[in-house]
Amino acid sequence: MPGAGAGRRRARAGALWPVLAVVSLGGSIGAAARYGASLLWPTASGAFPWTTLTVNVAGCAVIGVFMVVISDVWAAHRLVRPFFGTGVLGGFTTFSTYAVDIRLLVASGRPAAGMAYLGLTLVAALASVWSAVWLTRRVVAWRRT
Repeated sequence: MPGAGAGRRRARAGALWPVLAVVSLGGSIGAAARYGASLLWPTASGAFPWTTLTVNVAGCAVIGVFMVVISDVWAAHRLVRPFFGTGVLGGFTTFSTYAVDIRLLVASGRPAAGMAYLGLTLVAALASVWSAVWLTRRVVAWRRT
C-alpha cells in the first residue's frame, strides 16, 4: 500500500500536465512564428544572420513587456506565464539557431563576423529586455497617475 508521500507525488505530477501541455502548445506557435520569419527574411549561407538576431532581440523585448504586465498590472491565470513566456517566446527566440549561425560564420571563414554576432546578440538581447521592462514600467506608472 503506497504511503502518503506517493499520493502527494502523484498529485504534483498531475498538476504539471496542464503546464506541460500549454508550454508545448505555446512552443509550437512560437517556433512556427520563428520559422515564418526565416521564410520571409531568409539568410544566405555564410551571410550575417540578421533575421535570427532580430527575432531574438524582439522576443527579449516582448518578454520584458510581458513580465511587467503579468507581475505588476494583471493577475494572470497560472498557465499564462508558461504558455506565453516559456512556450511562445521560448519557441520564438532561439539559442540553438544562434549557436549554429556562429559556427557557420566561423566555418565559412568569417570568424570575426561570428564573434561580432555572438557579442552583438548578447548585448542587444539584454539591452532589449532591460529597455522594454524600463519603458513598460514607466508607461504603467504614467497610466496610473
